[in-house]
This record gives sequence, C-alpha cells and structure tokens, in this order.
Amino acid sequence: STSLTPENLDKLRLTDFERLLDEASHTDDFVGLAVAVVRHGEIQLLKTYGVREVGGDAAVTPNTVFRVGSLSKGFASTLAGIAMADGRLALETPVAPYEPRFALKGGAEARVTVEDILSHRTSLPPNAYDNLLEDGVAVPEILSRLRNVKPICSVGSCYAYQNVAYAMIGDVLSAVYHEPYADLVRERIFAPLGMRTASVGEEGLAATGDWARPHIRERSGDKASPQYGPWRSVTVKDAYYRTPGAGGVNASINDMALWLKAQMGDAPAVLSESVLSTIHTARVDTPAEKRRWDILQGRLNDAKYALGWRIYDYGGHTLINHSGTVEGYAAQIAWLPERDVGIVILANTRAERVWRILPAFLDNELSLNERDWLALNDGKARFSVDGARASGD
Repeated sequence: STSLTPENLDKLRLTDFERLLDEASHTDDFVGLAVAVVRHGEIQLLKTYGVREVGGDAAVTPNTVFRVGSLSKGFASTLAGIAMADGRLALETPVAPYEPRFALKGGAEARVTVEDILSHRTSLPPNAYDNLLEDGVAVPEILSRLRNVKPICSVGSCYAYQNVAYAMIGDVLSAVYHEPYADLVRERIFAPLGMRTASVGEEGLAATGDWARPHIRERSGDKASPQYGPWRSVTVKDAYYRTPGAGGVNASINDMALWLKAQMGDAPAVLSESVLSTIHTARVDTPAEKRRWDILQGRLNDAKYALGWRIYDYGGHTLINHSGTVEGYAAQIAWLPERDVGIVILANTRAERVWRILPAFLDNELSLNERDWLALNDGKARFSVDGARASGD
C-alpha cells in the first residue's frame, strides 16, 4: 500500500476536493466556473467547467476572462506597495493633495492617508455612495459629495468597506508615476507575471474574444426555501469599471493562478518580500465579518483587514483572502501561508453555492471534514453576500 507521506496526503486531499468540485459543477448554480489550486509554488489543479454563456456551447477555458470584482483591490494595494518600495509613496502620504474634489465633513479629508484608504479606515459608513456610482454619477462629483456624509468614527479609527473612497488610490498612483493607472498595473504586475489575458477596464474584457458573460436569475419564495428561475445573461454594467482600483480588473483562471503564486511569495523579482509584508500586515479589526460569513460560525475566529486583503483566523490557521462580486460574477482568492497552499475561484454566476467552494477546500486541507459545504440539497445556511451590493465583497 502507498505510504502516507505529506506529498501523498496532499494528492489525496486534492483528489477529494476535485470530486467535490465535479459534483457541485453539475448543479444548476453554475453556468461557467474556473478553479485553480497552488501549492509550494506549483499550480497543482486547474479546472474549468461549463460555458461562457447560457444556451451557448463555447466552453470556459483556462484563458476565458472573467470580471474579478473586488479582487481588484489587491492589485491596487500591491501597486501601492511597489510605489512605497520605489520611494514614491508612504503609508502616511495624505490623499487629499492628489484628489482636489475629495471632501469629508469638517475638512477631515486632510487627515486621510494612503494607509487609511487601503484599509477602509476613512470614517465613512460602509459602501458610501456606491448607489450614486451605480446610478452613473461621475466619480469626482461623488468624491465632493462625501462632505455631506456623517462619519461613523474619526479618520483612521474604524473599518467600513468602501469602493469610491478606496479607488482614489488609482489617482494617487497615476499622479506619482505620471502614467494612467491601467498602464501601471499592466507594466508592473500583469506583464512581468505573465498574466497575458488580464486587463483593467471594460474595453479589456471583450477585447480578448474569450470572455464569460455575466448571468443573473430571479429569486422568489422565502429565505428558508428560495425558488430560482433560469439563468439569463445580462449586459455588463460599467459602474465599478469607473473605480478601477476597487473593481476594474478582468482576468482568466490562468492569470489568477499566476497572481496567487506571486502573492504567496513565488515571484520575488516582481513582488518582493517587503512589498508582500506591507500589504499583508493586518491594520484594522473587522468584527462584522464574523457575522456576515454566517455559514462559517465556529470556523472564523478572528477577522482583520490589511491593505486590499483580508486576514482571517480560520480554524486556528491564518488565511489571507478576498472575495469579489459585480453583477453576474463571483470571485474568490485565498491561501493558508503556513500550509503554502491557496485557491482561486471564478464564476459567471453569483449563486450561494459559489461561496461554499472555499470553506470546502479549506476544511479538506485542514482535515476539518465534518461539514458537507457543497451538499447538493442544503439550502439552509445562506451567505449574506448573495444579496449584497454589487461590488462588495
């Protein structure tokens, strides 16, 4: 019989997880799905399922591009980390000089630093004016209207997730490098990492030809036993492309596997240890996360936010992660630094089961196997991002 070496155990775990994925992919919660697992710097699993558009026969491939929603925040914070290493920026650099329209009540904008916007410590209530962004109001105008918003704490002292405010980092970076944000991301991150199909902005999505259409479905019935209509593809919404630092990245599972490897420390020539340590250091408590991830009760012991990344204690293990959702897409990236293993999940639907792939993977890795996360008939536990604002995470 095969001896149970760590390598063999890893293989067994991966086989188990792949079986779970295969089963889940046959449910009607997915149209297209792409998943990659990275361990010790190697892409150990890269699987694609389903189609780019419901009713069509164009299969999702390793190069099919999806919107990654708020996973874009990690690209912006990483570029900021690179700018700090280049000496162009510091954590304590004030943002207001780069954003003339940005105003908070009582002139508090003068106290907002790069660290504050990247860790969501702006003093604004959660998702401030995302509604205006979705209604098509211009970003500079929204930034000036923030002066009408009542703060929930003093600047720098509490966490509340933002999109419009977070995305100011793009303007700051453009100013210090004298170059458009999208070009900077391409030159400093996508190109050197070999992320050939990744882009920032709406033009980049369709330009590849091979891209997954977003899908929605109608929901009826009560929370305990919801009924769903069929998936239908919808037009791509441009709102969060207008805040590229918060929600503007498009990428394939091939691209995102390379991104995960780099974040896990496997591309030091592009992302140095000091850049990674800056962006992965926890900066603020996020107690509401434990409530929002209601399905993770008993697993999620602690939740903090670093710069563009979440830092969790999951079952006693450090987990660095972020999730993203814009209409018709869901994305998740996460890794366990102590185990040196991570996962990326991209989907062109936002079904609740999409959010269960990560805990299924983690429990399998950590041998916490008493819960069947992907149980095909279990509609009880809901993950509240299902009804969250378009871009939240």
